[in-house]
Order: sequence, then structure tokens, then C-alpha cells
Amino acid sequence: MTSHTDSTDSTRIAFVCVQNAGRSQMAYAFAQQELEARDLADEIDLITGGTRPADHVHDEVVDTMADTDIDIADRTPREVTFEDLQASDYVITMGCSASDVCPASWAGENRDWALEDPDGKSPAAVATIRDEIERRVCSLFDELEATR
Repeated sequence: MTSHTDSTDSTRIAFVCVQNAGRSQMAYAFAQQELEARDLADEIDLITGGTRPADHVHDEVVDTMADTDIDIADRTPREVTFEDLQASDYVITMGCSASDVCPASWAGENRDWALEDPDGKSPAAVATIRDEIERRVCSLFDELEATR
């Protein structure tokens, strides 16, 4: 079996959660922002998904992202597939016990960020989680740029 990196130089990062309605959506949005800011769109592919996706992104997550001028109101949680994970160089889970997705089957490196679920939390608590996600996404991109 060959990896997607055999045919292209791009790096694929998957942000995965159970519902794909909070933490992984925030991480994906911040990663998109980093791609643009660092001019890496040709070098890095992003995907996001959940093992049991919700019907919509959590309202408190949409609101706290709007506070940073990032609009994710139109995003729809999607299911992450085995093929998505197999094709990813980095699979970032959010600490949401996505135990039904076995890391042993992933081709890339798995990192679990062990973040608190923002669902139902106060605006201040969601903002704290959001800011930690932004910090971790920036650190990940710093690391990726350093290895290029």
C-alpha cells in the first residue's frame, strides 16, 4: 500500500473529534487561517471530521469563533472515513475518546490534544478552549515549517 505522499509533496492534517461540532471545527478553521497567512496552501491539505458527526456545529463554538472574526456558521459536521485517516500524515484528535477509530490503522502520526469539550460551556470557557486550540494549531504549523 502506498501513501498519498508518494505522489505529492503535500502534507495532510486531519482534525478529528466524535461530533465534529466543536474542537475539531475550531482547529480546522484556525489551520485554514494559518495556511493562508503562511502561504502554504500548495504544501498542506486539511480535513476535518467526526466518528459520529452532529447535525450542526455547536452554537457556542460558532459564537466564540465569530469573536475572532472567523465565521463557521455555515459549516456542517461530516463523518471522517478510514480512507481520510489512512491518507493523513497527522491525525489530531481532540481528547474526545474517539475510541471507535483505531490509531493502529492510521498511516500517519497521531496526536491527542486532550481538550475539554466546549458543548454547553459558558462563553468564557469556550473562549479559553478556543484560544488553546489556536495556540496549538500555530505551534503545529511552526513545527511543520521548521521541518520543510
